[in-house]
Amino acid sequence: MIAISIVSHGHGGMVTRLVESLLRFPQIEQILVTFNVAESLPFPADTRLFFIQNNKPSGFGANHNAAFRQCTQPFFCVLNPDIQLLDDPFAGLIAALMSSNSALAAPLVLNPNGDAEDNFRRFPGFSTLTSKLLGGYDGRYEVGIGDADFQPEWVAGMFMIFRSEAFSGLGGFDEKFFMYYEDVDICARLWKAQMKVLACPKVQVIHDAQRHSRRNLRFMRWHLFSMARYFWLHWGDLPLIRPAN
Repeated sequence: MIAISIVSHGHGGMVTRLVESLLRFPQIEQILVTFNVAESLPFPADTRLFFIQNNKPSGFGANHNAAFRQCTQPFFCVLNPDIQLLDDPFAGLIAALMSSNSALAAPLVLNPNGDAEDNFRRFPGFSTLTSKLLGGYDGRYEVGIGDADFQPEWVAGMFMIFRSEAFSGLGGFDEKFFMYYEDVDICARLWKAQMKVLACPKVQVIHDAQRHSRRNLRFMRWHLFSMARYFWLHWGDLPLIRPAN
């Protein structure tokens, strides 16, 4: 029923632990692990596991698009290697996707302390970016654990589960975003195509976030380039989302 795509950038044991936890869930029919850099990791022998080794590093979108070409399941899940699963998130997410007729769903992401992160947001604009830079409102929805499902403008890319037909219909992620804003862009394109994005706060996962763009000049350049591309593509043409539970 579900194909999982995980990209490792030398994440080592973090990836093996995530894969081992995923193999417990009966809905998982494929786990597609992409090694963006060379590494050798021990994995259990399981026919659901598929491995892709890149000759040179690719970007977020290119890696997950390549994995999707191996997908044979009706649902395709993009999952960061630094996600930890509290229990089975997939049954609730698939049920929510089906009942709401949405194209994409995401759980509420918690940090290791159990506090809600900011994975449900409104589309970035110059005003919200300026406010964020000054320490003000940053576009996030105020969401509590266990709140009702709702339709956000976009959901962050650390955990996204798509209907495969919707992902295919859009042509997947825009690979010209090497890193950052691919998630914002694909959500904008889903809404423009009259497809819905769903936030599911009743389902939670843990994310040990790595904010590279705040510390590394190369990551910061990618972030700024992606931001500029997003505004070039979507400024003045963002869909108007009318949230509905």
